[in-house]
Amino acid sequence: MPVLAAAEPISLRTAAQEGTEPKFIAAGKDHIIGLCIDIMRAIEQVDPGLRFTGDQHWKPLIRAYSELEAGVEDVQCAVQRTAEREKRFNFIGPPLYTIEYHFLVRSSDNLTIHSWDDVRKLAPNGVVLVNRGFAAGDIVAAMGGIEVDASSTNQELNLQKLIAGRGRLYFHRGPGLQKLLERTGTTDKVKILPQVMYSAKLYFAASKQLDGKVSERVTNALFMLEKKGELERLMRKWD
Repeated sequence: MPVLAAAEPISLRTAAQEGTEPKFIAAGKDHIIGLCIDIMRAIEQVDPGLRFTGDQHWKPLIRAYSELEAGVEDVQCAVQRTAEREKRFNFIGPPLYTIEYHFLVRSSDNLTIHSWDDVRKLAPNGVVLVNRGFAAGDIVAAMGGIEVDASSTNQELNLQKLIAGRGRLYFHRGPGLQKLLERTGTTDKVKILPQVMYSAKLYFAASKQLDGKVSERVTNALFMLEKKGELERLMRKWD
């Protein structure tokens, strides 16, 4: 009797999102690690018929999202769910984890922030730095009355701008804020204010063009990982 060949795994096109540690972290030449890499490998373990491709190639976040919307990519890991993004993508599965937004300031700045009103009162010396194309910009803009600088695309640039006094605060999300400061050598120049200013859940996002049955398989794998406590374990690993 002829031996039946195993079905080819379904390829799910994705990309590593620039400036999104600890989701994606450069680990030497042409090697990317991080929380999202671990989540995708875990999905492949649960459902060996699925294979993620492109996760070892960097793309700016704005491009990654536009390609997901166009169907050039099939999925993106750990995307914040907003009304605008609901129109562009399908959000599938359980929340992967919760992020908490903090302000970062210069170590020499004795600033205390408890509320968004405290930020507004800093004007005209209260420019808030955010990464371009990230949800952080929309969050701050929605608060009203705060000057935002979203001209830089990554954490390193915004940390340097903060240190140089080209912004009073840098609004960014954890997990991984302390590790970011360690990696960039800025622990003695920048501190993280303790107040959580905003929190949000992150999800897997799928292209609206992706076959519904394939989306369902990813969804089922994610719920299985959640049930086993694997999503929480991976989150703790990278925090």
